[in-house]
Amino acid sequence: MNSKTVGAGSSRRGLRGAVLGTTMVAALLTATACQPSGGDDKAAASPTAAPSGSASAGGSTSESTEPSGDSGTGSSSTTGAGSGDSGETGGGNGTAYADCEVTGLNTAVELQDGSGETPRHFLLTVTNSTRTPCVLNDAPQVRLKAGNDAPIVDTLGEPDTEPVVVEGGGKAYAGLYVFGNDEGGEAEYDQSDRFTATLVAGEGTELGGTLIFDLPDGLDTVSVDDAARVNGWAGTEGLAMRPIIQL
Repeated sequence: MNSKTVGAGSSRRGLRGAVLGTTMVAALLTATACQPSGGDDKAAASPTAAPSGSASAGGSTSESTEPSGDSGTGSSSTTGAGSGDSGETGGGNGTAYADCEVTGLNTAVELQDGSGETPRHFLLTVTNSTRTPCVLNDAPQVRLKAGNDAPIVDTLGEPDTEPVVVEGGGKAYAGLYVFGNDEGGEAEYDQSDRFTATLVAGEGTELGGTLIFDLPDGLDTVSVDDAARVNGWAGTEGLAMRPIIQL
């Protein structure tokens, strides 16, 4: 009886092993069938890359539709520059300041020759007595004798076309040479007891009033002739006198 029981158990164990073996083979086949091939891996990966590509495309679209900031700024800058130009005066002197008026300028004359020498070289100085900068143009129209009928002194070379801005309380200068005759003896020469200087407007077509320069102390009159020359307005004494002192 015991032997039959053992035999039956062996048969059952053999059948169970066969069933388990069959089940494992089926599971392996199923796993193999579900495993994606290499090509399928790439296809499966592409959907993952697609959102990234879509975000990039969206960025490009945003950039192309965004208004350009540079062109707007450029227009504003150009407009600003144009409004600056509109600050020029009606005289057209090329600056934001008005031409100097004779009522706002004080005058002085300084002799540049040493004691005992013939007075020939003078430094004309104007001081802006106002607080506002003003402009002097070209060279002043200097006369060595009284009256508007007196001849105008020739300029020494071409006057500087750049306007001279005289700050409030500041100074500007012009060099003046009045006499070139070296003959002595009893010769008679024209005499002058003052100089006058008529200002030139920005466009050079109008005049802006006349300044009077009294002679320095110790000089009642000076000899003058047609060798006289004037150097245009300058911002320093050196620039005004350097070419004049060589005459």
